[in-house]
Amino acid sequence: MNVVVKNLGLQPYHSCFEAMKSFTEARDEDTPDEIWLLQHQPVFTQGRAGKPEYILDPGDIPVVQIDRGGQVTYHGPGQITIYLLVDIKRLGLGVREMVTAIESSVVETLHKWNLKSAPRADAPGVYVEGKKVAALGLRVRRGCTYHGLNMNVDMDMEPWQRINPCGLDVPVTQLKDLVDACPKIEQVESTLAQRLMSNLGYNRILPKDELPPGIG
Repeated sequence: MNVVVKNLGLQPYHSCFEAMKSFTEARDEDTPDEIWLLQHQPVFTQGRAGKPEYILDPGDIPVVQIDRGGQVTYHGPGQITIYLLVDIKRLGLGVREMVTAIESSVVETLHKWNLKSAPRADAPGVYVEGKKVAALGLRVRRGCTYHGLNMNVDMDMEPWQRINPCGLDVPVTQLKDLVDACPKIEQVESTLAQRLMSNLGYNRILPKDELPPGIG
């Protein structure tokens, strides 16, 4: 199975959100899946079921209402964001299997740095010693996913104090605070992307250098 992988760098949230929706709306059964690797400028995103009381004090960081599941989360530089524009029907996956593949990829990535982590049955994401290090949220439209995964690597953690992340009342952590020497974010991103491609069953990366429409 083929996949297009795009490295988008540091991006504002809104343009990526609109580009994901446009890609999903325009694709057909022959459109290759795409994986977008990026970081976001600071933003809080609130899912469809989001409760206003979980946004405690956003200050100067914008809050964007979006169409994934789940509650509020934070995106910022130093956090890996991976958007998975995947035809799960073509891959033969259900939503639960897709979520499991994503969570397993994070667990395997953290294991490379000798960290023991695990998902939780009651709340999607990956946790180390009860602290959340990675979050995920998907939207499925016409059998295809968009949105995806966030993993905290080496970021300013202060904005997390301004929200109740995902409405769970659990502490949030990052790779930098879990290891003696934090690897470069590009190294973690590469490992995580490789694990995702393997766990989702992709065996060939299609070269495609251009940015998605609306992202520059």
